[in-house]
Amino acid sequence: MIIIQNNKKKTEKVMEKKSEKKGRKISEGKNSTDTVQCMMNRELSWLKFNERVLNEAGNPRVPLAERLTFASIYQSNLDEFYMVRVGTLMDQWQSGEVVRDNKTNMTSKEQVDAILNATKELSKKKSRVYEQLMGELEPKGIRLINFNKLSNEEGALLSEYFKAEIAPYLSAYVVGKGQPFPFLKNKDIYAFAMLQSENKKKRIAIIPCSNNVFRRLIEIPTRPGTYMLSEEIILHFLPELFAEYVIQEKALIRVTSNADIDTETNYDEYLEYRDAMEDLIKKRKRMNPVRMEISRKLKKNLITYLCKNVDIDKEHIFLSDVPLDLSFVSGLQTYLRKENKEELFYQKRSPRMTVALDDRESPMTQIERKDVLLSYPYENIKSFTNLLYEAARDDSVVSIKMTLYRLANRSQIVDAMVEAAENGKEVIVLVELRARFDGEHNIEYSRILEEAGCHVLYGLSGYKVHSKLCLITRKTEAGPSYITQIGTGNYNEKTAGLYTDLSLITADKEIGQEAAEVFAHLMKGEFMEETKRLLVAPKCLQNKVLDMMDEEITHAKNGEPAYIGVKINSLTDKTIIDKMIEASQAGVEIEMIVRGICCLIPGVKGYTENIRVISIVGRLLEHSRIYRFGTKDREKLYIASADFMTRNTIRRVEVAAPVYDPDIKERLVSMFETMMKDDEKGKELTADGLYIDRNLGKEKLNSQEYFYEEAYEAVRLRNEQKDKKASL
Repeated sequence: MIIIQNNKKKTEKVMEKKSEKKGRKISEGKNSTDTVQCMMNRELSWLKFNERVLNEAGNPRVPLAERLTFASIYQSNLDEFYMVRVGTLMDQWQSGEVVRDNKTNMTSKEQVDAILNATKELSKKKSRVYEQLMGELEPKGIRLINFNKLSNEEGALLSEYFKAEIAPYLSAYVVGKGQPFPFLKNKDIYAFAMLQSENKKKRIAIIPCSNNVFRRLIEIPTRPGTYMLSEEIILHFLPELFAEYVIQEKALIRVTSNADIDTETNYDEYLEYRDAMEDLIKKRKRMNPVRMEISRKLKKNLITYLCKNVDIDKEHIFLSDVPLDLSFVSGLQTYLRKENKEELFYQKRSPRMTVALDDRESPMTQIERKDVLLSYPYENIKSFTNLLYEAARDDSVVSIKMTLYRLANRSQIVDAMVEAAENGKEVIVLVELRARFDGEHNIEYSRILEEAGCHVLYGLSGYKVHSKLCLITRKTEAGPSYITQIGTGNYNEKTAGLYTDLSLITADKEIGQEAAEVFAHLMKGEFMEETKRLLVAPKCLQNKVLDMMDEEITHAKNGEPAYIGVKINSLTDKTIIDKMIEASQAGVEIEMIVRGICCLIPGVKGYTENIRVISIVGRLLEHSRIYRFGTKDREKLYIASADFMTRNTIRRVEVAAPVYDPDIKERLVSMFETMMKDDEKGKELTADGLYIDRNLGKEKLNSQEYFYEEAYEAVRLRNEQKDKKASL
């Protein structure tokens, strides 16, 4: 059964209705000229984050093979940034509407110009880092070469390879009256050439270089570990494809297209919602380019020709002396592993099973006695999937309800939900079809869940459901009993091994009852208007965070110690930023761990001098969110799915959960304090808007490696205790 909640008018009416209950009104914040000096534009701040990723590619303290991964991540990050953020800004600017950033007052056009300038500077750094990487790989037995470094014999071998293995699978377009300029697919690589015939007529040729037939990384048979890229081979042998022409100019080109499609204004109310999302995903694949990269200089007239036919401004064209797509580095890493170059990689790590649960006893029984916190990827997500499978098979379980945003391939989470439905449980699953770039994946899973008998919801019109919430309801002699799981990250087994996330599992009855209310409201297409335990956006998160900040401001003004600690991925919410400035001015100590965008500049005299901000970029993607309010004796502590971004705090359904268990609170505080001391991967944001290295002790502290060792040590101690008991 599918339940579709897409009543837009009803949702808007709910949001416009003034709450009759106590609470602060949600706010997006407006620009204030007296605080502009301690604000940073979100787009430029994000570029600084991606520069920190690129810096890891050039960091000699990072194993060489892993630095290749950081270079590839830098590029894929930048692709997505242009597809989404630059696409949005260009839509605003080209619409004629003047939209200004509420932190720096920059217009959309000014922001795009600043992004283009910053990208050009970063491209220079990328070239230096790439050249450094290739230079360091050569002594390790790996080379990426061009035709200038081949012998005649090797050139002949490649020519034969091209004719037999590549040319038969190429489709060459020659643009003319009967052959219009072809559509260039997002992120695909093309060979582009100016041809001249014997009668001096000039034509344009375009050849797609991206397909699944031939390998991209071609090894030179006479030199193991020496490679060429297939697109470079194609570009070199263009004369064999166009024997009747002279190749006058040529280059590889790659476009990045706008992917910021509005799923609400483009939604067709007469289509079934899932079908409508499929149509929008197809539309996204054919949107206009926002960036073009070229591998060689072309004459001005050819650049003008490309701009006209691709519909792009020349300012958005970038010359790159680095391969246009760095995803091939995984092939180099595979070769290094085959050659047993393990010293060039990170030390192998794997998640441990949590010591908080005994595998000889029912997880549900143990959770009813004591809350459990899982910390991924140091601890294994399997502890949570084991709980789901137990719930699917337990006769006392009546229902399982979940919100799903991004899922792994061959998802055990979905498998457990399917088994529960087949066992007669009521299974209600909200599948967010608007999860960016995961829409197709989620559509397929929604069908699998539906076919198994699950009740499938698609969320609320205009508001993505980004919460990570699971509720298991049991029927007991004492009445209904709940086990609630609230997480900071997706129900995704793959990313649970790559991202740092937290998962709280509790049998607290009041939290369970409130989680049940969240699902009841979602099923009716409504929002929670008031909460007592959970923080639930869009109506009951930002305002409650502000209230707790106000409490700290009051304590500080009374001359008492006051503290706010926040770990998030991004900080852009102007209302929260303004409140942090107010808190700093009142004397509240504020510590923040912000991985990515941070629009607040700390250390500005008279405004943010009581605020410290660090960013951790390491082998794992920092993804967990922790909110702390108050000093030790009165601290309120939450884990959350929401960053302090306006889209999270008032434009999505998000859930933050209070942590009551004293042992878990102590553990989370210890984790937070350890991360604040990270001077290996942690960089500090200064008052001039720069991220700098930190030196806090004789030995550098890498918090991620520290937490791995902590998890390993906990298992070792538990096993020792088991062995002692067994020997008695």
